[in-house]
Amino acid sequence: VSLEAGEAVFNTGIPGYQEILTDPSYNGQIVMLTSPMIGNYGISAEDNESSGIKATALLIRKLYRGPVMEGRIPLDRYLADAGIPALEELDTRALTLHLRQHGSQNGILFYPEDRKEAEEKLAAFPLITERDLIDGVSVKEPVENPFLGSGFATAPDKPIRHFALVDYGIKRSIIDCLYRRGAAVTLLPPSVTAEEILAMKGIDALFLSNGPGDPALLADAVRMARECIGRLPVQGICLGHQIITMALGGRTVKMKFGHHGSNHPVRDCLSGRTFVTAQNHGFMSDRDSLPVNVSIWFVNANDGSVEGLYKDSLNVRSV
Repeated sequence: VSLEAGEAVFNTGIPGYQEILTDPSYNGQIVMLTSPMIGNYGISAEDNESSGIKATALLIRKLYRGPVMEGRIPLDRYLADAGIPALEELDTRALTLHLRQHGSQNGILFYPEDRKEAEEKLAAFPLITERDLIDGVSVKEPVENPFLGSGFATAPDKPIRHFALVDYGIKRSIIDCLYRRGAAVTLLPPSVTAEEILAMKGIDALFLSNGPGDPALLADAVRMARECIGRLPVQGICLGHQIITMALGGRTVKMKFGHHGSNHPVRDCLSGRTFVTAQNHGFMSDRDSLPVNVSIWFVNANDGSVEGLYKDSLNVRSV
């Protein structure tokens, strides 16, 4: 596959390459993994976070080519079957240091004979702050209790609560967590309005999902969330957290190189406990823009960035 362009980011996780590749929040991005060898345990269809690979391309130091367990397929075959390009034998340490110093930036994969065309395409390629990346990774119509696959829970027979979940690129494991806690789910398209949500019968809370791209482009989603806050409990994760930030009167900003990995320490401002968390976001809440009546729930222990908000008087929480 030639001339694949996207925003290049690095992920510091050691396992989890399949979940990373199939995470819709990576739509439009070239993902580099810092772990020195990738593919050791193969691929199982049960572990996909979505219908298939959503990352634009994969960059790695070394690909494992040995045997994998029965019922699994090698990573290189999985990539080839999906038509997703990958590049190995990269100095991923040097490229990671470059991205840390200069920030996430557009990149392109090309064959040497296509260099001139690649340079022209890269020069004209839009920044991630200019791209609508939600279309293609979200549902078009409401879906009641979506089936996630054999590796995940199924919807409860007797749900104890019912979530309206707006899909900006939901990961299956998030719905799985709701099912395991006894919740039913109605998955809604990103174009849904507050009027449509508030007219739904039997809804206990609104949940805004993760997803790719710049939240500042989602004026309609922010308006929808603002109109629902105070009338329903509202929760959000990742992109949903950023939408809630803006709905409450704050702003979001692009991070230099984002948080991508499974080892990010986050401190709970309410309990004082620190958790090691998995993250994938390139935008964050602007602390200085938050209204005085919005409280910070979590902060990143490495860089102090805002990782969660709450306003209990309006029944709003986000991470």
